[in-house]
Amino acid sequence: MRIIAIKRITLVANLLMLITAVRAQYTNPVLNKDMPDPSVVRAPDGQFYVYATEGGGLCVPIYKSRDLATRWRFAGSAFNSSTRPTFIKGGNIWAPDINYINGQFVLYYSMAEWGKEWNCGIGVATSSSPRGGFVDKGKLFTSTEIGVQNSIDPCFFQDDDGKKYLFWGSFRGVWGIELSADGLALKAGAEKFQIGPNHNWMHHGTEATMIVKHDGYYYFMGSLGNCCEGANSTYRVVVSRSKELRGPYVNKRGKKIMDVGGSYESVLSGNELVAGPGHCSQLIIDDNGDYWMLYHGFDKKDIDAGRKLFVDKVLWDSDGWPYIEGKHPSKGGATPFFKDDTSSGIADIDATPDTYTIACGGDNYYQISSPDNSVFIWELYAMSGEKIKAGRAINTQDLWLNDVPMGIYMIKVRGNSGSINQKIVKVQ
Repeated sequence: MRIIAIKRITLVANLLMLITAVRAQYTNPVLNKDMPDPSVVRAPDGQFYVYATEGGGLCVPIYKSRDLATRWRFAGSAFNSSTRPTFIKGGNIWAPDINYINGQFVLYYSMAEWGKEWNCGIGVATSSSPRGGFVDKGKLFTSTEIGVQNSIDPCFFQDDDGKKYLFWGSFRGVWGIELSADGLALKAGAEKFQIGPNHNWMHHGTEATMIVKHDGYYYFMGSLGNCCEGANSTYRVVVSRSKELRGPYVNKRGKKIMDVGGSYESVLSGNELVAGPGHCSQLIIDDNGDYWMLYHGFDKKDIDAGRKLFVDKVLWDSDGWPYIEGKHPSKGGATPFFKDDTSSGIADIDATPDTYTIACGGDNYYQISSPDNSVFIWELYAMSGEKIKAGRAINTQDLWLNDVPMGIYMIKVRGNSGSINQKIVKVQ
């Protein structure tokens, strides 16, 4: 009996090794779309939703995936032209930071006008859905009101004691301040504090702040260099750490980054594949206990496509410092591992059935996407039954309704993944 038991244990172990060996693989970039300044959240539906700086006619595009690395599909946009924030005249929405707080989705965002460092600020919006429909709650502060030039790139952080904070800033320093219990306002009487230096001849200033707590340390991750110069971009991810949230943050030599000569530690920089990798997302821990980071970068084979979405595993060295293998973007690897908890037990989400989706990006824009990158046929009908337009697509199809009259229409999609019919609306 003991021999049989040992054989069974060995068989199970071998099967587990085989399952691990054949895990699905992903290839970087994981989303071939312009996705600057990504931020990600895992929703109660088990899917991950990534948000990016507005562009391409979309007020903060949103994509979803079940495993961070494959099958990213368009899910919507945070705002449309009628709900878009307006507290900065002529401002653009940059660097959204998405979070799930107290049962709702809370989106912190920057509004800024390029090159005007006092004409910017941080706002907040909420939604019951990760796919959009955000209601703007207005500004938290402007640069002038808070006294910090170039107040952009918000980062929400909740400490173990439940206190909530907002970090933000750019090359004029990185700052933090405590928030109210609901995270929608500054805490009454709270005072800002600085954790990162101004950019000058003595220091390298950072932006795109991300605060992570790991094994008793607070890690202050940020990006250095030029973000947006295509193949010449020098953006890179760096890190420092502290035993206290408010600092002081130090490098591996114990040198304070706020002191003259205090430098950050490298996490990720460009290589022959990618220029300007940076503005990392929140770190996500998969069900194997591995850490993962989303970030943007210029694919050197397709520079004109903008800053695409990449993902890589975060490793921790023997002294507890985070880094990416080789400290450069990878070509890809085994996908992050996540399970789906269901009433009948735990099932690998890779086996979860999926079908076509038709998502609205606001202002008469829709995207049809396939779950398996396959060919499908799409048709647009008036409610009278008249066919308006049709086509054949692979993976995705962008559909604008600017050339049809106002009213309700029907989209019909069919292919290897089944079929779907959905009503859509053309607005003014």
